[in-house]
Amino acid sequence: MSLFERIEKEYIEAYKARDTLRLGVLRLLKTSVKNKLVELKRPGGSLSDAEMLDVIIKEGKQRQDSIEQFKAANRPDLADKETAELSILQDYLPKALSAEELDAVIAATISELKATSPRDMGRVIAAIMAAHKGQVDGKALSEAVKARLTA
Repeated sequence: MSLFERIEKEYIEAYKARDTLRLGVLRLLKTSVKNKLVELKRPGGSLSDAEMLDVIIKEGKQRQDSIEQFKAANRPDLADKETAELSILQDYLPKALSAEELDAVIAATISELKATSPRDMGRVIAAIMAAHKGQVDGKALSEAVKARLTA
């Protein structure tokens, strides 16, 4: 079952179960998918798993930004709601890499690309993000690569 079909199926299940939080998140996700289809000039079609992953990652980043802003504005109620929505979105993302796995991937990529200085940071990050889409946090990756290349 593709990611697109899974979301459609779970949307119906959430509707029948009257799970308002999950239903709201999936409804927003479906809207984002429709917008992406219109953007790609494929209305009525479906997205590939890679395209669906891009949409889910984008929605997740929006939730993370909102959480940071709500915490800065001292609105824990809204931050909690966004955190709950983010956890639902993360159900559709691949399992994140652990710190040890990330270190191993960074070391392998640096040696593979023969990166030696911080100027090579962009190539290393781009290669890792392409190979491990949805499994790596960009900020954490950037800091780890920078630390590895400046040491």
